[in-house]
Amino acid sequence: MREWLPVLIVGAIIGVFAIIFVVAYAGIKNKKEAIGFDRNVPDGEIMQRLIVYAKPYWKSFALVLFIMLVSIAYDIVSPLIIGEIEDLVKNDFPLQNLYIMVGAYAGILIVSLVCNYFQAIILQRTGQKILSQLREDVFTHIESLSHNQLNQIPVGKLVTRVCNDTNAISMMFTNILVTMVRNVFLVIGVLGAMLILNYMLTLMILCFIPFLVLFTVIFRKFTRRVYRRVKDATTDINTYLSENLSGIKITQIFNREQEKMEDFLDRSNTLKKAKQQQIFVFGIFRPMVYMLYISSTMCLLYLCGKGVIQDIRFMGQVIDSSVLVAFYMYISKFFNPIQTLAEQFNMLQSAFASAEKIFTVMDMVPDLVDEPDAIELDEIQGEIEFKDVWFQYVPDEWVLKGVSFHIKPKETVAFVGATGSGKTTILSLICRNYDIQRGQILIDGIDIRHIKISSLRRHFGQMLQDVFLFSGTIRSNIVLREESFTDEEIWKACRYVNADHFINRLDQKLDEPVRERGNNFSAGQRQLLSFARTILHKPAVMILDEATANIDTETELLIQDSLEKMKNIGTMLIVAHRLSTIQHADNIIVLSHGVIQEQGNHQELLAKKGRYYQLYTIQFEAQQHALKAAGALR
Repeated sequence: MREWLPVLIVGAIIGVFAIIFVVAYAGIKNKKEAIGFDRNVPDGEIMQRLIVYAKPYWKSFALVLFIMLVSIAYDIVSPLIIGEIEDLVKNDFPLQNLYIMVGAYAGILIVSLVCNYFQAIILQRTGQKILSQLREDVFTHIESLSHNQLNQIPVGKLVTRVCNDTNAISMMFTNILVTMVRNVFLVIGVLGAMLILNYMLTLMILCFIPFLVLFTVIFRKFTRRVYRRVKDATTDINTYLSENLSGIKITQIFNREQEKMEDFLDRSNTLKKAKQQQIFVFGIFRPMVYMLYISSTMCLLYLCGKGVIQDIRFMGQVIDSSVLVAFYMYISKFFNPIQTLAEQFNMLQSAFASAEKIFTVMDMVPDLVDEPDAIELDEIQGEIEFKDVWFQYVPDEWVLKGVSFHIKPKETVAFVGATGSGKTTILSLICRNYDIQRGQILIDGIDIRHIKISSLRRHFGQMLQDVFLFSGTIRSNIVLREESFTDEEIWKACRYVNADHFINRLDQKLDEPVRERGNNFSAGQRQLLSFARTILHKPAVMILDEATANIDTETELLIQDSLEKMKNIGTMLIVAHRLSTIQHADNIIVLSHGVIQEQGNHQELLAKKGRYYQLYTIQFEAQQHALKAAGALR
């Protein structure tokens, strides 16, 4: 009994740790639902969807599998060769035999290294192709979402989905899955070699496997939770940065840098704590696996030492020094893959968590889709009609209430009213950025729901108050990266809207760099570029939503001249608070709380002395006061 005491002590220590982990696992398992422990989508379902992206490259994965099996030969055969060398050294042997064994060992090692090199190259190339396709699909789907859906998702979250989460899936294909498969084959191969070499020592080592499985199962549950917390904290901080870096000028204007920094630090601390929890979990698991490895090694050395020194059998089998050396190497090659398998499995869970978040976005059904029999419109005349249109963004809060009007082709129609009266909503509905709840919107007598969305929007040109310019050049922002326009066509559009005046003063003309959001140009210059962009694409219907609100007087005169020219192109819809800019409109529609109060041209509405007359009078008096004040200052 005394001979077995060291083994029993090792078993007792391992048993104590096992009991502690089981109790900890039982304590947290009851709180699973409360802390969001598990994902909502099964692993099998996620894997089926991911395999779709890997199927086109099945030949590459098959080649990697073959190369991997060849490279595994080194790990399985090398301990046997080392054991044979030790056996040769112990006894009298010809030097030539040693050279042969060392040469065989070196040859297997070289083959293994070459296989690992080609395996890494093939996997990285294949993984990048899968990553590119997945990112394209996610980005394309995001583009198909409606304005309402995009308003509900923070930009930072979408950036995380397209960048961070797709990277995690790429790692799954290029590293995690292949390493897991390799380790499974390696464990099987090493186990088979050990059984052939000495099955009783192998059974002794296998006694540690139940504890390793137990630790791995418990570890898996803890890591799944910390992985989720890390990803949620990363998404939160990305979302915060995306919003606050875009609005940093407002932060500086109101001197709120310190408050924003505190908010950022709070989110950073949340991420730090999640990372610390992740490190803590791995800091416990890895030593536990290493403890099992050391314990098995100690038992091996103890039993084999007794067998070699005392020349006794262990459970009926002879143990010599070559067996001891081989098993010592095999134990390392046996436990390391199992430990890596556990960690890789949890990295796989992390990749699945990323995939679930990506598929959550991709499973969002676009609010606005083409009808099965939607038609393509090659051209439109620009006739627009609203028939008893009702619309709401939020249930039971109607923005438009039974709005009806008719616009003839090439008419200029202006919408006037207080903020929230429904002016911009009408323009959005015409482009079908949202779908109405009741009524009909007709383009050339056709319900817009019967027209393909891409075909409908192709005939509209929108010039908004807040012009968005992309990083690039003036040319790329006007043509929107289409290569079908010549320089002459671009310059013609610029001259038509008077944008050529300031472009000609720039050093690089059309190739002048545009920084993020066009912040190296004034509001008026950005607006003129927006006009040029619209004219170049030759829309049948032009929409101006407060396009002259934030510009100086000189630029406004240029824009007014541009608008006069643009009236001859097609139907024009204008929203403007400055009534002086719409006096020449063919029809002016006055809105209040989603209802049309009156409509007519400028003179007709003044004659009615209704709401339009009140707005015009207020603005005219304000202008007169401003002129008197300016004269007094001079």
